[in-house]
Amino acid sequence: MTPARLAVLLSGRGSNFLALAEACRRGEVPAEVVLVLSNRPEAPGLVRAQELGIPSQVVPSRGVPREEHEQAVVAALEAVRAEWVCLAGYMRLLSPPFVARFPNRIVNIHPALLPAFPGLEAQRQAWEYGAKVAGCTVHLVDAGCDTGPVVVQRVVAVFDDDTPEVLAARILEQEHIAYPQAMRMLLTLPWRIEGRRVVFSQGGGGQQGELP
Repeated sequence: MTPARLAVLLSGRGSNFLALAEACRRGEVPAEVVLVLSNRPEAPGLVRAQELGIPSQVVPSRGVPREEHEQAVVAALEAVRAEWVCLAGYMRLLSPPFVARFPNRIVNIHPALLPAFPGLEAQRQAWEYGAKVAGCTVHLVDAGCDTGPVVVQRVVAVFDDDTPEVLAARILEQEHIAYPQAMRMLLTLPWRIEGRRVVFSQGGGGQQGELP
């Protein structure tokens, strides 16, 4: 199988990008990261990409009209022939036209068990609500905010003496497991979308990791 070409979009430290890149390096995910792109020039994830020898690019979003910014991002992705777009802490809501350029090929990880606690500071939302379990969700991206079909979820307990920061750290450990797991499944198993779920099978039917 030819390695899939992944582009990672990030706005911050990029720890999930590093987890993906390492899984690709170990051969656990049959893919290569061909570009790391950020809307923030100060994003630490860009430095980590450079240290790993992975091409990186900044497409600033501050003060730029949304359509113009997204056109520049799409151009950068198409220039490297990206087949999949992996969001790793990318603090931008993608427009329907952007999503339509990569149908069912944009993946995001969210630090909550969707559909509970979408949006920002999901870990704090769960803690403040008094949830007894929390976790993370890897999902395909649609035109909504954290509403796309679920690929993988991992659960963590919420303890009485947790703080939002302690809970977030525990969830992050599971994110680093869930994202490579999800990409490996999407790239190696037949799958189909049923409602809000991505359903996998060991053979026969469904979309696979290979581009149609």
